[in-house]
Amino acid sequence: MMRLASFIFYKIMGWKMIGDFSSETIKKCVVIAVPHTSWHDFYLGLLIRKINGVKISFMGKKELFRWPFGWYFRKVGGIALDRTPGQNKVEAIAKEFEKRDELRLTLAPEGTRKKVSTWKTGFYYIAVAAEVPIIMVAFDFGKKQIVISDPFYPTNDLDKDLQFMYTFFKGVKGKIPAYSFEPESEV
Repeated sequence: MMRLASFIFYKIMGWKMIGDFSSETIKKCVVIAVPHTSWHDFYLGLLIRKINGVKISFMGKKELFRWPFGWYFRKVGGIALDRTPGQNKVEAIAKEFEKRDELRLTLAPEGTRKKVSTWKTGFYYIAVAAEVPIIMVAFDFGKKQIVISDPFYPTNDLDKDLQFMYTFFKGVKGKIPAYSFEPESEV
C-alpha cells in the first residue's frame, strides 16, 4: 500500500513532500494541518500517513462516526469528539495521550473549511496539557507540496508561539485559495 500511495501522490497527482514522519518521529504529538479549505485535505492526509508508514489519528465531530460512514472513519484512525457545550474537551483529549503508547493527533486549528483570520487554540492547550510537541503540516495546493515541520515544543507563551506557527504557514494556499489562512494581524 505504501508503494501505491507513493505512486498516486508523486506520479499521478504530481505532489512533493518536504520533511517526513520518519520512524524516528516521536510517538506522541499534536499535528496541525493548515490550511483546511476542502474535503480534499482528508485523502491527502491519508496518503501522507501511508507514504510515511505512520499511524496518525484525527478528531471529528461525533456525527461523522454514525452510519453509513462511521465504520470507515474509525478504521482510518478517527476519534469521535462530542462537541456538547460545557465539557473540558482539552483535558479529555489530553487524557487520550496518557492512555496510549502512541498517538499522533491531527487537528485543523481553523476549526472549519471556511476563511478565518484566527485559530482556535485548543490544539495548543492540548499539546501543553499532554506535554507533547506540535508538528506543523502545510497543505500547499499552490505549489503542490506538503511541508512537514520538525517537532515544535510549546513555550507556554501563546502569542509568541502562535506567531512562530503563523510564520510557518505564511503564503500557503489551500485547495480553495480564498479560504486559505492569513492572520488578521501580527500577534
